[in-house]
Amino acid sequence: MALHIEPVGEVVEGRTEVADDYWGGIESVIQLDEERFPVDSVQGLEEFSHLVVVWHFTRASPADVEYHARSPRGNPRWPATGTFAHRNHRRPNQLAQSFPRLLRVEGLRLRVTDLDAIVGTAVYDVSPYFQEMGPRGPVNQPTWPGEMLADYWADKT
Repeated sequence: MALHIEPVGEVVEGRTEVADDYWGGIESVIQLDEERFPVDSVQGLEEFSHLVVVWHFTRASPADVEYHARSPRGNPRWPATGTFAHRNHRRPNQLAQSFPRLLRVEGLRLRVTDLDAIVGTAVYDVSPYFQEMGPRGPVNQPTWPGEMLADYWADKT
């Protein structure tokens, strides 16, 4: 069954260029659709420190999707892994999720930091992050994501 969804908003301020690393320290603004949502649709959101934001790799093309196993970022030092072991624009629906820190709510404008989406990105869902809904038990992963993402949240110099 296909799912048809409309964006709830768009990233209107923040980083403008696509990059693999150096996302730290960037403030962004998510503008929710003022024609669809009343201001009270965000009532109470300001009490939360972090959000869950589902967004679309807007600049990606369906031609970018790759189903086969490949080394992350094309680096042969890291093992070839399948599509569902990646978190990039080459995934089937080209969707991503981020967990930005909410700085403030200004009407239907959500000012955040640590959102790794660029200006013009379509946002499909915004919700508060509940600790109780986070991972339960130990979190395990291979070593390559830590190596690959060592500079991901570093400030751009």
